[in-house]
Amino acid sequence: MPVPPALITGLTGFAAGLALIVAIGAQNAYVLRQGLRREHVGAVVAVCLAADILLIAAGTLGIGAVVARFPAALDVLRWAGAAYLLWFAIRSFRSAARPGALADAPARSRGSVALTAAALTFLNPHVYLDTVVMLGSLANAHGGLRWAFAGGAMVASAAWFTGLGFGAHALSGPLGRPTTWRVLDLVIGVVMLVLAAYLAFS
Repeated sequence: MPVPPALITGLTGFAAGLALIVAIGAQNAYVLRQGLRREHVGAVVAVCLAADILLIAAGTLGIGAVVARFPAALDVLRWAGAAYLLWFAIRSFRSAARPGALADAPARSRGSVALTAAALTFLNPHVYLDTVVMLGSLANAHGGLRWAFAGGAMVASAAWFTGLGFGAHALSGPLGRPTTWRVLDLVIGVVMLVLAAYLAFS
């Protein structure tokens, strides 16, 4: 029995979406952090997923061409994102200097956590290049099956963020030692610092 073309295109979109989403970045580091803290994991996953769905859909609708024509807007996002990531890195290094600080940090409201997830997503110009421009271009290359491709990429996003956030939540018990929290804070700080430098100088 032949495989439906829509299914093949959807699987192609899933693979392409996963390849772009899984790369280490500020968004993934934050989802991991919140999962290990067991703090509003559902809200963080929902924000990241909703953002990906919105941006992939925008790219599939052809907005990627508009984004590519306004590099000045991406420059503004680049500098704002670099400043935000630098601040986040400094905060992570300060937390790493106090063993167990990540685990013992005061609880934050759901709105505050969701707002941080949104900032780490939308202030990163590479998110637009990866989802709106690249995935949008790949989707439109499939013509009438472009929404099957986009749907596959959206499913990949849902699978990744759900697995990362709630997987970290499940492992937060075994990983609850102060040394582990310190290492995590250091790693997150380094990731944010490297990404800030990359945004500033790329």
